[in-house]
Amino acid sequence: MNFPRLRRRCLIGAAACATLIASTACSSTDDTASVVVPSPAAKAAGLCRDLRAQLPKKVDGLERTDPGPKSELTAGWGDPAIILRCGVERPPEMSDPEVAKSDGVKVNGVAWLLQKRDDGSYVFTTALRQAYVEVRLPKERAGGGLSPLTDFAAPIKKTIPQGVA
Repeated sequence: MNFPRLRRRCLIGAAACATLIASTACSSTDDTASVVVPSPAAKAAGLCRDLRAQLPKKVDGLERTDPGPKSELTAGWGDPAIILRCGVERPPEMSDPEVAKSDGVKVNGVAWLLQKRDDGSYVFTTALRQAYVEVRLPKERAGGGLSPLTDFAAPIKKTIPQGVA
C-alpha cells in the first residue's frame, strides 16, 4: 500500500470536511444568528473567557441572544443581532496610522477602530488592548450611533488590560 498517497487523501478529505463544517456554521436554517468563532492564542482566550463572564444581559436595550455555534468567544443581543467576538485577529487597517487615526473612536475609555461596510453595517474592533474584541452592528442597529459600545466599555476595561495584543 502506498502510505504517502493515503495520507494525502486523508489530508484532502480532512480539509474538505473542515470547509463543509465552516460553511455550515455560517449558514443558518433557522432564525438564530451564526458567526465564525475566533481562534486566539491561550492568553487572549483566557481574557475572552473573563470578558464573557462580565458581559451585560442587555445591550442597547436588547436581550442576550447568543449566536451559534455556542462559544465562550462570541455573544449576541437582539434580532438582527449585535454580535461580539473576542480574540479576533488584529485588523490590517490598525497598521496604517492614518486610517487608525481618522477611523478611530473612543467610548468611555475604550478605543475602537470603526469600519463601515458596503451593506450599511459597522464593525468596531478594540485598539490598544491585550485581546482584540470585535462588535458588529447590523445596518438595522446602526442608527443608534455608538450607544451599544457604551454597554461594552466597563466589561472590557475590567477584563482586557491595555496593551498591544
